[in-house]
Amino acid sequence: MSSLAPAEFSSEVTYLNTASYALPPARSLAAVRETTARWALGRGGPMTNDYLVPQLRESFAGLLAGATADDIALGNGAAPLIGPIAVALPPGAEVLVAEGEFASVTMPFLHRGDLTVRFVPLERLADEVRPETALVAVSVVQSADGRITDLPTLRAATRAHGARLLIDATQAASWLPLSFADADYWVCSTFKWLMGARSVSFFAAGPEATETVRPLAPSWYAAADPWAELYNPAKLPSTTRRFDSTPDWLGVTAASAGLSLIEELTVEKINAHNLGLADRFRAGLTELGLEAVPTRSPIVSVLGAGDAAPRLEQADVITSARNGGLRFSFHLYNAVEDVDRALEVLAAE
Repeated sequence: MSSLAPAEFSSEVTYLNTASYALPPARSLAAVRETTARWALGRGGPMTNDYLVPQLRESFAGLLAGATADDIALGNGAAPLIGPIAVALPPGAEVLVAEGEFASVTMPFLHRGDLTVRFVPLERLADEVRPETALVAVSVVQSADGRITDLPTLRAATRAHGARLLIDATQAASWLPLSFADADYWVCSTFKWLMGARSVSFFAAGPEATETVRPLAPSWYAAADPWAELYNPAKLPSTTRRFDSTPDWLGVTAASAGLSLIEELTVEKINAHNLGLADRFRAGLTELGLEAVPTRSPIVSVLGAGDAAPRLEQADVITSARNGGLRFSFHLYNAVEDVDRALEVLAAE
């Protein structure tokens, strides 16, 4: 199994660390270079690429089946986009989260100070939703070990008890099919599986879900007509775009190029490729007598092997240590040779 886009990538190492930060496609680097060169010549700064923002909304909406561009806001990180949801909850409200959840999901609720934040095992999340639960917040794919949330079951549970559901899709978007209707709120950073930029993240929600949630500190870019209201702000739009932050246009340029590659390849094709590589890697781990977290995901965590990360890096196999495990992540630029190289280095211990 070869890389899905060999002409777009030129890594000198065996890069298996997309769950931390993706490699940039050649088209992203070229687009950013062109923008910065034009900027340096004084012939237009990065904001001349503002025309890419509506396209970027459309592209992300395309990854959430049933969403439209009006349902998408742009931000600079997942936690700030979660902030308005945390602030809108009444004092004492219960927020249900998974044990071991990534901190960007939990911190906005934990540090508000007057909410009841209850941690339960991921596999019991749906069973633990109860009438007093106001919100469930969870990543669809866990950062530490790749475990996948059963969204349809969890969605049914939150609806049965009148709770809202917030999903972080940062470790899922691009390779896992997603449905807008499976949650009330979605957040997603682009610098991992979307091969975008650290400075660009998405917030997705429909009108009903946001009717009681307000932007905390709307920027000029969140105005109904931002360029016309620079000095005389009038109103916020009725769409989710009212949660916009001022974009980093260089980041928008990079994120747009990364999403264009995903659109060309399709989520279905990326899904089959990534899971195929991860399956081969898990089979190899079994032959080596090593144990991985039991889940079918492009993120593979080898239990208790976190200390081996520096040794692999010395052999130019780039991974990351998380929660005591050694985390490998396989994306569209990886190939069978990357899987076999990683297994070879692990076997040499």
